[in-house]
Amino acid sequence: MSASVCLLGTLPVAAAENTAKVTSLMSKDLPNYPGKEGLMISVEYGPGGSDPIHKHDANAFVYVLEGSIVMQVKGEKEVTLSPGETFYEGPSDIHLVSRNASTTEPAKFIVVLLKNKDAPVVLPVE
Repeated sequence: MSASVCLLGTLPVAAAENTAKVTSLMSKDLPNYPGKEGLMISVEYGPGGSDPIHKHDANAFVYVLEGSIVMQVKGEKEVTLSPGETFYEGPSDIHLVSRNASTTEPAKFIVVLLKNKDAPVVLPVE
């Protein structure tokens, strides 16, 4: 989830080879929660791929499809996730580590974000 992510379509990423390819799969207003929306994205890391430190002003639910990814939010231990495993990131969490665990194989995961409508998907953290 690169710092240059927008809301819909194939989401742009930074030019570096090790950044994520992010694709929007679905966006839906949540009528029972005025002003909120659900967004489902696919994230693909090439071998050795990663994202810079960032945060989401959203509840983020991650499900690994293929390969293995390493995740860590500030104040928690780093975890390595394999296909079928999940990860949660809250609206105030700072995502310190988000990377492919392999330097030879790709990794792919799905993220479902529950967020304020029209809010950025990702916010860079200095």
